[in-house]
Amino acid sequence: MIIPALIPRMVTWLFPSRVWRIPTTHKQLFLSFDDGPDPRITPMVLDMLAAHGAKASFFCIGDRVKRFPDIYQRILDEGHAVGNHTFHHLNGWKKTDEDYLTDITDAANCIDSRLFRPPYGRLKGSQASAIAAKGFKTIMWTVLSGDYEVKLSPEQCAERVLGKISPGFIYLFHDSEKAEKNMLYALEKLLESSKKAGYSCEKINEKLL
Repeated sequence: MIIPALIPRMVTWLFPSRVWRIPTTHKQLFLSFDDGPDPRITPMVLDMLAAHGAKASFFCIGDRVKRFPDIYQRILDEGHAVGNHTFHHLNGWKKTDEDYLTDITDAANCIDSRLFRPPYGRLKGSQASAIAAKGFKTIMWTVLSGDYEVKLSPEQCAERVLGKISPGFIYLFHDSEKAEKNMLYALEKLLESSKKAGYSCEKINEKLL
């Protein structure tokens, strides 16, 4: 089953402490990318963002930051935001609180950010509370591109994001090989469409949350 693109309002009501949308009255969108950095895919994303004068937020896996420090540094050097996506891309539902929090701490040793996004969006309530107590802000998303879905074509992936442009929306993409084909196509279309509509693409500012 392919998950709907737009997060149901009921879900956001159930978890109000998590950020589902950036509060703004300006025509601003917030692009985000999970699971990088990737030595081949992430540079292509950065090139595309630069070509459109766009900023984004990259939720990085600690292990990949360690393996590809130059790509991670390029993300920072080009003015994008970074966030913690655990060290080993853990599923919180399948881990004890202690193991999960240890993994986040390991990632924090190489990712200097208070922004956090749980892999798969899966997080126990007890884990969420402990993460907040450590000063992290859990960032979810408004629109799920579905770029990783093999059953979706690039055109279908683009349709999932193009019909949902509104101030403060957070879009979830992946800078990974699995998502490459759909992501690059949909991202280009979203950047073009949002610019024509007068929107800017900004990074998530942890100081404003």
